[in-house]
Amino acid sequence: MNSTLDTPKHVAIIMDGNGRWAKARGHARVYGHIRGASRVKPIVEYAGEIGVKALTLYTFSSENWSRPKGEILLLWKLLGRYLTKEVDHLNSQNVKLNVFGDTDLLSADLNNVLNRSVARLSGNTGLNLNLALSYGGRDEILRATRRIAEKVSDKELSVEEISLDLFESELWTGVLGEYSDVDLMIRTSGEKRLSNYLLWQNAYAEFLFEDVYWPDYTVRLFKESIQKYRQRSRRFGDTIARDSNSSLGVDLAQQ
Repeated sequence: MNSTLDTPKHVAIIMDGNGRWAKARGHARVYGHIRGASRVKPIVEYAGEIGVKALTLYTFSSENWSRPKGEILLLWKLLGRYLTKEVDHLNSQNVKLNVFGDTDLLSADLNNVLNRSVARLSGNTGLNLNLALSYGGRDEILRATRRIAEKVSDKELSVEEISLDLFESELWTGVLGEYSDVDLMIRTSGEKRLSNYLLWQNAYAEFLFEDVYWPDYTVRLFKESIQKYRQRSRRFGDTIARDSNSSLGVDLAQQ
């Protein structure tokens, strides 16, 4: 009998399928983004209620810059509108906001909204809501490597002092501390790939590829995803099945 996992501490979601959802209904792609944006609030609320410590949403990838300019501008507008409208509610829910990615590529107006929102929620101690924005996993790893190399070059750090913990602290997710590793990675739309998302942090994550487009991914389906995770066994390369929050487990090799 497999051990049952507790609530995942870090959930990452690739919110995929907005454009295909809209196309299947005869609408422009932008309609799918508008519908998809409405799915964020209830899922953030439920994640906080059940004790998720970090929820990371793949909001815009570094590869998404190749999309049509009009679509990109709409995405920025939706994001700015969401944060402006919801920041007070997020604050009442004790949510802290983090942004992971190359924000230098964003407009000054959007960066102002992001910075104000991050500052407003910075003192909160509940759920970490992380927006992966203009984000690429390879870029994140490369940037961390460069920062460490600079410290070695400047004699601030020796090669012998480079460790896994040190490297992880230089990643954008380093602000999450003990919750930086992903426990559950969900991708909607049925596609089965990571698409350059949290490559380091997903090393031992449980993956769920849900065959539903993001605009149709309701809280009910999110609850089902959490339940699927709870039925998994995580061994982290060992024969001991254990959850990510405890050193206790069940030796499957002896069952």
